[in-house]
Amino acid sequence: MLRFAAIGIDHGHIFDHVKGLTRAGAEFVGYCPKTSIPGLVENFASTYPDAPQIDRETLLADQSIDIICTAAIPRDRAGIAIAAMRAGKDVMSDKPGVTTFDQLDDIKKTVADTGKIFSICFSERHCVRSAVKAGKLIAEGAIGQVIQTIGTGPHRLGQSRPDWFWKHDAFGGIIVDIASHQIDQFLFYTGSTTGEVVTSQIGNFANPQAPEFEDFGDCLLRSDKATGYVRVDWFTPDGLPTWGDGRLTIMGTKGYIELRKYIDIAGREGKDHLFLVNDKGVEYIDCANEELDYFRQFSADVRDRTETAMTQDHVYEVCRLSLEAQTRATDISPKL
Repeated sequence: MLRFAAIGIDHGHIFDHVKGLTRAGAEFVGYCPKTSIPGLVENFASTYPDAPQIDRETLLADQSIDIICTAAIPRDRAGIAIAAMRAGKDVMSDKPGVTTFDQLDDIKKTVADTGKIFSICFSERHCVRSAVKAGKLIAEGAIGQVIQTIGTGPHRLGQSRPDWFWKHDAFGGIIVDIASHQIDQFLFYTGSTTGEVVTSQIGNFANPQAPEFEDFGDCLLRSDKATGYVRVDWFTPDGLPTWGDGRLTIMGTKGYIELRKYIDIAGREGKDHLFLVNDKGVEYIDCANEELDYFRQFSADVRDRTETAMTQDHVYEVCRLSLEAQTRATDISPKL
């Protein structure tokens, strides 16, 4: 049985990692309680009362641990991942796995030196059942060849955020921090191994108290197979009964798919709504019971040294495109 631990509990996505790996049959053996958000660790401890709190150096030194999960402050994730791989462990990181090109270079070198897996759990695909179903429909040819994706990732800012949340070097910029989800989806659903950034923009429209923060970002992507548009923001209104109305439209040569991932506003209850339109007609698919394959596939990759969850090159390319779109972005902030 695979054994895993958590180092870096600074984002709620760590719950997805633990739940997913546990369901895939791995054993959760402990976590480092060091955090920038004490309330999050308190919630974590109450959710997993049997998991011991162990300092990170002890976890890294434990040769019986196969996997380290991390959802640390974004700027710290690469360092934790590198330390874990050098200690002989595979890594599952929250997005973004890196916040600078130097970190990406260091990750690549460490993977090459150690032969370990550096995987990023892109939760808006890997932990969304409608997104999993969309991939299967595309593989079956339901909409023909995919030629464009339009992905939006709105988020709610909320009332309480840690200090690092507002610091650019800590979160890496809005495209790196959030749009890496949509960039991952563009590459995956279009079957592209590489891409280019056509144009990108970032802005701070409503948070003058935090001049380093960005509350809006978008970019246009292109590959040899398709194009993709991405928009992310922190403008989900308080009246929406969830944190964001995340959507994805996938256009093919024989039809299109629309995902309403977290809510169907003024429509059906629940989440994971998929709409399929092709030559056969219009179909609504409730994806609530779709299996989340990523954690099972990742576990198999750790055991078998394969790349079924995603290739290492895919992870690198998402990181590269995210960083390039961020660093090349035109700042369209109004004068606040």
